[in-house]
Amino acid sequence: MSLNNTPSANRVHIGFFGRRNAGKSSVVNAVTGQNLAVVSQVKGTTTDPVQKAMELLPMGPVVIIDTPGIDDEGTLGELRVRKTRQILNKTDAAVLVIDGTTGITAADKEILKIFKEKEIPYVLAFNKEDLREETNDGKDFPEAEKEHIVRISAQTGFQIEKLKEKIAGLTAAKENPQRIVGDLLNPSDFVVLVTPIDKAAPKGRLILPQQQTIRDILEAGAVAVVVQDHELPGTLQQLGRQPAMVITDSQAFARVSKDTPPEIPLTSFSILFARQKGNLETAVQGAAAIGRLQDQDKVLISEGCTHHRQCDDIGSVKIPRWLKEYTGKQLEIELSSGTEFPQDLSAYKLIIHCGGCMLNEREMRYRQKCAKEQGVPITNYGIAIACMQGILRRSVELFPQVLAHLPEQ
Repeated sequence: MSLNNTPSANRVHIGFFGRRNAGKSSVVNAVTGQNLAVVSQVKGTTTDPVQKAMELLPMGPVVIIDTPGIDDEGTLGELRVRKTRQILNKTDAAVLVIDGTTGITAADKEILKIFKEKEIPYVLAFNKEDLREETNDGKDFPEAEKEHIVRISAQTGFQIEKLKEKIAGLTAAKENPQRIVGDLLNPSDFVVLVTPIDKAAPKGRLILPQQQTIRDILEAGAVAVVVQDHELPGTLQQLGRQPAMVITDSQAFARVSKDTPPEIPLTSFSILFARQKGNLETAVQGAAAIGRLQDQDKVLISEGCTHHRQCDDIGSVKIPRWLKEYTGKQLEIELSSGTEFPQDLSAYKLIIHCGGCMLNEREMRYRQKCAKEQGVPITNYGIAIACMQGILRRSVELFPQVLAHLPEQ
């Protein structure tokens, strides 16, 4: 895949944090070699997180995030700080920009503490080295922090390359991410992908999970055959040999399962993405909660992106309908989308999350961790739909490690 075409969810997310006027935006511009962020002597110029997908040597495809000051004030300031904290949930590597002319402050220490709590690898960039006085060089830092420090000047470019090398060192672990499906295939295998074209599909293109899966199949040297749900039976007859698997959009699970012979492995895009992001086992375990739902229980249906909802939208219409039909209960359904994932989940008996194709692995793990710590089962669209349609075991047979966690059906 061309680096320029790498989806945002597969890019390393690098967040720049710090107090107002520490020079965060200037450092971002120096590191990227672009005027990515607006720079001003006025405190609080950055009012909302600014994100840009780009190629950054020696790291490759990344998302750079410039955040508002962590010491912002007033009602709007509090909202900006909350947005900054949300950004931390998807940050793979953090740069704390410290004003070298004033040194470390309580606000800097607070954000550093959060880095450690969330286990985010970080660099401490002491900016304005060209203006620094010897008394403000970070000597009061614990010895263990010294290895994280790099002294820079965004104004002169001093040691900006060293800063980039330090960031690259933090992100090296993401160079070999989990494949979507390619590791399950052999060269020349046939894979049939069922992609219904309905009102929710974008005009003139496939949705991102379908695009990414096709690309991963091709990179494995296998053959992707893409059909609509009503075309599947005829396609299977015409192929001449059995496909390695059938992958379907979750909305068509019931029909596709009926039309796919039992000897052909069957799964869905959202199940594959749950595996890629490391939460398949948890999603399978969470599906057991569907059968325990009672009247007036609250269910959160969460999506990682924001989009215009259609009249038969899967998250806001189809899944709520299937839940009520399957359980026979009067449930309270709440929706969340984009970055607005609730911090307090205690009111919910179940969370059903989308496949998370627009979220990186760290943010998906954060959401999963929040649910686990608050004792709330979490599953995903594909697993939930397969469970309610009685085909969950079949849909995960490709992944023996999760079979022991299947709920009774």
